[in-house]
Amino acid sequence: MHVYVVFAHPSHRSFTYAVLQAFLRGLEDAGHSHELGDLYAMNFQSDMDPAQYDREVGMVPTAPVPEDVAAEHAKIDRAGALAFVYPVWWSDCPAKLKGWFDRVWTYGYAYTYEGGEHLTHRIDIAKALVLCPAGHPIETLEANGIAGSMRCVMLNDRLRGVGVADAEMVILGNMVSGDPAVREANLQAAYRLGREF
Repeated sequence: MHVYVVFAHPSHRSFTYAVLQAFLRGLEDAGHSHELGDLYAMNFQSDMDPAQYDREVGMVPTAPVPEDVAAEHAKIDRAGALAFVYPVWWSDCPAKLKGWFDRVWTYGYAYTYEGGEHLTHRIDIAKALVLCPAGHPIETLEANGIAGSMRCVMLNDRLRGVGVADAEMVILGNMVSGDPAVREANLQAAYRLGREF
């Protein structure tokens, strides 16, 4: 399977980058191919400009999209699956990735409206995995509702909401502890998720 992996973290010295590398090794060991979209390294424009906004509210599915958005569409079209690797920042993904969804899930590509109300899903991707390192323990994030809200938005709206058939989120928690055993267990989990993808 060919996987488009979207990575959103500004530092290649981060634990999130180590998670990415472990996950990619797992994919490779399983015989999968992948393409990496490193949003910060690409300097991906996360803000929608007025011209793209006018395109989206105009709801003309054949209207041209910006070149960087078209490039992301092409990467997705080459893939059979998607993966997203990013840190949990203030109960969500970094703004760079939120902007990726704002700009890449364009009208006519990710969705259309029929009759003014019916949403048609357009993304033809069988599977997606969301992999998120987090400072808090997963038990804390479950107990305070943050994990549930993250899953609801990312899985139900941003992925299943546009037609991704099978989407899963795995939170690699408790990194604020600084415990080397926690770090190693999370890296092993990332590798395993790639190997079993």
